[in-house]
Amino acid sequence: MVPMPRLSSSSPSPSARPYHHGDLRAALLKSAERTLREKGVGALSLRELARAAGVSHAAPGRHFKDKQALLDALALDGYERLNRALDAAAESPGLDLAGRLTALARAYLGFAVENPELLELMFARKHAPDRPAGSGTSDSADLLAAAVDHSLGSLTRMTADAQERGEIVAGDPERITMVAAASMHGLASLITSCALDAEEVLSGLDEHVRLLLNGLRPR
Repeated sequence: MVPMPRLSSSSPSPSARPYHHGDLRAALLKSAERTLREKGVGALSLRELARAAGVSHAAPGRHFKDKQALLDALALDGYERLNRALDAAAESPGLDLAGRLTALARAYLGFAVENPELLELMFARKHAPDRPAGSGTSDSADLLAAAVDHSLGSLTRMTADAQERGEIVAGDPERITMVAAASMHGLASLITSCALDAEEVLSGLDEHVRLLLNGLRPR
């Protein structure tokens, strides 16, 4: 008897798909951010990300235990990118206080204009009630909390340095930083909600910083 040839399937079953193809975690995050930008956070699904990456449905679980862990990882990646931009702006040489503050504001607003959906997620995960409090370990919650603190660190250090030089009023540097940060984030929110034109805001940023530093009362 002539043996029958074994039939082969043109598309492997989900369980037969490979676990990874290079850096799966980076690929999943990139795909998740694209989905976030195009369809919103509600469309994010580990199963759909696995399908798009051509891996088994279980493969993403090696990197993200659930959707909340994926959202935390996306937010952390956003904060790390934002922090690199803020650190570079804070280190701009040869600028006075107004120039340094303008550089920081421009870096923050530039990130907001380029990544409005990601920035919204970053703030949502920062205050998420389902995210566990820091446990002293290097889990995603602790890493995210540290990244959030870092994002304000550049501005807080600038405030403290300016106080030492007598460039701004004395007082709690963290409170002063909060006022400046709220002003920057307010502009970012107005831009991303289309209430203000991004180019118009960026072109008038010097005047905004001047008002922030000098106040509204006539001199």
